[in-house]
Amino acid sequence: MADPSSYRPKPGQIPDSPGVYKFRDEHRRVIYVGKAKSLRQRLANYFQPLTSLHPRTATMVTTAASVEWTVVATEVEALQLEYSWIKEFDPRFNVKYRDDKSYPYLAVTMNEEFPRVQVMRGAKKKGVRYFGPYGHAWAIRETVDLMLRVFPVRTCSAGVFKRSAQIGRPCLLGYIGKCAAPCVGRVTPEEHRELAEDFCDFMAGRTGTYLRRIEQQMMAAAEDMEYERAARLRDDIEALRKALEKNAIVFNDATDADLIAVAEDELEAAVQIFHVRGGRVRGQRGWVTDKVEAVDTAGLVEHALQQLYGEETGDSVPKEVLVPALPEDAEAVSGWLASRRGSNVSLRIPQRGDKKALMVTVARNAQQALALHKTKRASDLTTRSRALEEIAAALDLDSAPLRIECFDISHLQGDDVVASMVVFEDGLARKSEYRRFQIKSFEGQDDVRSMHEVISRRFRRYLAEKVRTGEWVEEESQEGAEVIAAEPGGLPAAVSGEVSALQEEDGRPKRFAYPPQLLVVDGGQPQVAAAKRALDELGIDDIAVCGLAKRLEEVWVPEEDDPVVLPRSSEGLYLLQRVRDEAHRFAITYQRAKRTKRFKAGPLDAVPGLGDTRKQALIKHFGSVKKLRSATIDEICEVPGIGRKTAETLAAALAEAAPAAPAVNTATGEIIEEDDGGSTT
Repeated sequence: MADPSSYRPKPGQIPDSPGVYKFRDEHRRVIYVGKAKSLRQRLANYFQPLTSLHPRTATMVTTAASVEWTVVATEVEALQLEYSWIKEFDPRFNVKYRDDKSYPYLAVTMNEEFPRVQVMRGAKKKGVRYFGPYGHAWAIRETVDLMLRVFPVRTCSAGVFKRSAQIGRPCLLGYIGKCAAPCVGRVTPEEHRELAEDFCDFMAGRTGTYLRRIEQQMMAAAEDMEYERAARLRDDIEALRKALEKNAIVFNDATDADLIAVAEDELEAAVQIFHVRGGRVRGQRGWVTDKVEAVDTAGLVEHALQQLYGEETGDSVPKEVLVPALPEDAEAVSGWLASRRGSNVSLRIPQRGDKKALMVTVARNAQQALALHKTKRASDLTTRSRALEEIAAALDLDSAPLRIECFDISHLQGDDVVASMVVFEDGLARKSEYRRFQIKSFEGQDDVRSMHEVISRRFRRYLAEKVRTGEWVEEESQEGAEVIAAEPGGLPAAVSGEVSALQEEDGRPKRFAYPPQLLVVDGGQPQVAAAKRALDELGIDDIAVCGLAKRLEEVWVPEEDDPVVLPRSSEGLYLLQRVRDEAHRFAITYQRAKRTKRFKAGPLDAVPGLGDTRKQALIKHFGSVKKLRSATIDEICEVPGIGRKTAETLAAALAEAAPAAPAVNTATGEIIEEDDGGSTT
């Protein structure tokens, strides 16, 4: 536990201006990010006597080892920078709303020549119109199925579209009238885009125009005694009304607004958001968070606004945002929202009428979400805590291993040897810190030697970071151990070249800089001994090591002849199995990917500096590798993007590579000539 006074800056050093500050721990990991109108006043609050601080704040400042800040011009800039840093550094003491699913959106790809309607999840793409989010993907498909009667926009994938264009015959939807079939030229690109724009307008809430237009067309068809067409238009109207009924009317004035409600207790908070467009509820989503920092309802609302609109621009930010409590600096937040939208945004608390009534409904949803989450999590949190305690007791550790790293080796009969590193923190997988390795020091099958190499490489980088930050101190050499200590005027030889690999361009440490409390290897005594030997050679003695053997699920520890046997019903054993299985899954996935790439590799893949784009350009220009091999350097230089040096390297590589033996048709005995890209025809 650090003493905050040991790193407290002098009052005169801190500027009295807006800015964003970061607290870092002893490993230089960012653990908290905050913003302030006055950095001097805000930071002074953290260095009060610990007894006067909120318990969560006291835990943060005693975990930290340093504080730094960045001055900005305005509070709006501070808000944006705070959001960017929270997203980048993922600080452990900041409120972060977690979501158990990726909400689906109804998306229209207006950035394509023939826009496509589809279900999309994940990050939003430029040039795509989004509607939602929806609670379930099937709700989107039901809505789209109803609307395709009136707006027959393309819904097929690129492969299906291309295939239909090649054979000159549309897919089933084209035959039943639910696609305008642009693939076979039934409509022009301009006509199809107009259909897509009408679809988007209807989804955006401009529904009355289309309903009235279709009703007029129906009446005109009936007067002209075109009864079949009138009946079809009647069915279209019914389909559109059914689609509208799926979104309840809450406001009669076509309001565009997002309503945010918060339910909280001392430990957790739940946020619910209703998206209202054109007076109708178009989507709903919810988040839950641990209150790891001292934050009130207004602070929770501000964090929710950052997460909700941090990546949004334009109409994705509504004209009106209704909240249960205004953030501390409501004007700055409103200005930030306005900058995201490009026009004024009203941020306020509803006081009366329909909006107040709907806010009550949103708040009720938030309360129910929090209650459901606590019911689910109670057993999960208790189980994870018990599992970590059981592991600590079985391995005689000083404390529960809050960070566990597991390593596994994967290969296919000695080929494509790779390794994986997975990380679990507080008993949960932290996938952003997974890492993959290729075995470099030798070829062939030797799991023990591979494990030694991987552990050595991983912890050399850890030591390099300690040397860079000045944390590593010179020690006396132990028998049989290689001492890694900082030398005057330079880095130790064993970690030479690793510091630069650990630093980003702006000096931020990478993930390898943080040590685990427990290192797990997939294997028995030999693998555990190799891992322990690698740590000893680096002079690391504060990381526990164990191995989990698959055969009997025995836990092996270094320098012990007998394994530690955990009961089959042990939560600790179950957690170790999950960690080991995840490392195995991650390793074998990487190994299979490498093997597939090797099998698909052609002669051009062996040419250094030749990427996919230039390889495709070469094959497109010459038609096949065979013709490329016979081309002159001047002819190769004619390909866009290929310079003379690259052409010379390419010609030399193809000349050295022996052409594959020709394939033979076993039925006719004919030699099958090589065609495009080295394939046969």
